[in-house]
Amino acid sequence: QVQLVESGGGLVQPGGSLRLSCRASGFKFTYYSIGWFRQAPGKEREGVSCLSSNGGYRFSADSVKGRFTISRDDDGNTVYLQMNSLRPEDTGVYYCATIFGYRSTCLAPDYDYWGKGTQVSVSS
Repeated sequence: QVQLVESGGGLVQPGGSLRLSCRASGFKFTYYSIGWFRQAPGKEREGVSCLSSNGGYRFSADSVKGRFTISRDDDGNTVYLQMNSLRPEDTGVYYCATIFGYRSTCLAPDYDYWGKGTQVSVSS
């Protein structure tokens, strides 16, 4: 059974950093593309950063380019999102999601399996 568990969220001041982790279990992580998505109150879920199964496709939303970095540890079945220079508009629930195979997409409807999310709040 595919399971994704996010951790690392919290409250941080503007300009601060957080590192989100998503631990995967129940499937062969290496063969799956994976992404981080976020949803702010009253807004649609959006793709933040995604990485294909072989690393050949990498996407970052314009709003986070140069500040957020996605990485994966296939041996540890974990994907990370390093978030630097955080802004109040980065506030939201952050989800990791996965789909089987090489995929060049960071659209939420394209992903099959989802974690329950972790809250990130950026405020002074």
